[in-house]
Amino acid sequence: MKIMSNECNHDCGACQEECDEKSFLAPMNAHSHVKKVIGIVSGKGGVGKSSITSLLAVLKQREGHNVAILDGDITGPSIGKTFGVDDTEIYSNGKEIIPAQTAHGMKIMSTNLLLEHPEDPVVWRGPILAGMIKQFWTDVKWGEIDYMFVDMPPGTGDVPLTIFQSLPLDGIVIVTSPQELVSMIVGKAVNMARQMNIPILGIVENMSYVKCPDCGKKIFVFGKSHLEDVIHKYDLNVLGQIPLDSELTKLSDMGMIEEYESDWLTELNTKVREF
Repeated sequence: MKIMSNECNHDCGACQEECDEKSFLAPMNAHSHVKKVIGIVSGKGGVGKSSITSLLAVLKQREGHNVAILDGDITGPSIGKTFGVDDTEIYSNGKEIIPAQTAHGMKIMSTNLLLEHPEDPVVWRGPILAGMIKQFWTDVKWGEIDYMFVDMPPGTGDVPLTIFQSLPLDGIVIVTSPQELVSMIVGKAVNMARQMNIPILGIVENMSYVKCPDCGKKIFVFGKSHLEDVIHKYDLNVLGQIPLDSELTKLSDMGMIEEYESDWLTELNTKVREF
């Protein structure tokens, strides 16, 4: 890290690189104080990134922290429904937006909360999508937040890049699934984060197995996991291998994910405490 002198006028060039990096950061809302910002990323869609975002937020909330979720998946928002706030009316005082609040007090901001009908498509080009994410950071009155989780759009394109550059991420969690192809996809997410100097807190393998309700045996419906190969190749910390669970699906559809309990969620919580 370069140390900038108090007398530096940027003409020396020694600190210019650091200044250039910081210049992309969007200003935090004036009436908000967010202590930690954690991005949840995936190299491709369909791996359950939003579900993992929701569960990590719930675990931190159960520790007694003030938690928020910024739904950065602008064109495919699902956080509002998962927490049962998709019908919440969002208010503004003309300068700031007041986020939705869940039954247990978590604060949520998602595109669907701003649409007249949840089924309305978000047909926007990249710069507008990126601008909306910045507005969720600068214009929403989050208040005092210990942990903000950002459900990021899948892939490594323009909009994820905007989040990496605009929000002060303290780290990311990578979500993957067991298929072999995902090893290459994970590599893209890992390399993007490292190029942007964002710490990788760990990796979660979602849809890892199904647990037999009779004997408790794990059934690997998508074949052998390649997680061990991935973590050794990219030197990653495993946060958990998450099963397919119909109870989780049911509660998510009902907007009651804050009520979910399971043995494996308790195991995941031991890793999340390290955040």
